Amino acid sequence: MRVLIVEDERPLADAVARGLRREGMAVDVAYDGDSGHEKAVVTRYDVVVLDRDLPGMSGDRLCAEIVASASTTRVIMLTASGTLADKVDGLSRGADDYLAKPFDFPELVARCRALGRRATPAVPPMLVAGDVALDPARRTVHRGERPVELTRKEFGVLEVLLAAGGAVVSSEELLERVWDENADPFTTTVRVTVMTLRKKLGEPGVIETVVGAGYRVPAAG
Repeated sequence: MRVLIVEDERPLADAVARGLRREGMAVDVAYDGDSGHEKAVVTRYDVVVLDRDLPGMSGDRLCAEIVASASTTRVIMLTASGTLADKVDGLSRGADDYLAKPFDFPELVARCRALGRRATPAVPPMLVAGDVALDPARRTVHRGERPVELTRKEFGVLEVLLAAGGAVVSSEELLERVWDENADPFTTTVRVTVMTLRKKLGEPGVIETVVGAGYRVPAAG
């Protein structure tokens, strides 16, 4: 899941970003409304965590811009005021959720995951190809009866490939969906991650390389 945090309190923004990355999400950060708008225009985010009180473009206006773009991006609006009137006002501007500061981090994670599921096409609760089964909620992978321990990036790559239902996924798309804007598009990070993922999944091979196009997991397994 790809998340954008737009928050001018840098320590808070950076702390939330670190926490969400530990949860396996790809996270970008903007410290003002204008840069947040620039990122939201060029990248498809599943969720934007958006402070209302921002320098530059206001959080309210940025929320309206995202909604007007007709994208599938979901918005969680943050504010220092948690009154009912403020919550109603925020939601009326198109926000999908509203969270008052200070907030509990586990609650933010749960809300991001819930909105992320709404931002992407519906997928089965379990992603299965042949004898490989991935549980997105429990973040577990099994091959037959054998549990497979994966890193966050390996899990993310396998999740994207299984969710594609047999379609080819390019290295560029994997980089966009699993990593973040700091990832170097010219590195071999995707290829190396796929290589280690293949080793952990074992034989017979699950992930096919489509030369010049990307990778796929055949739907029939």
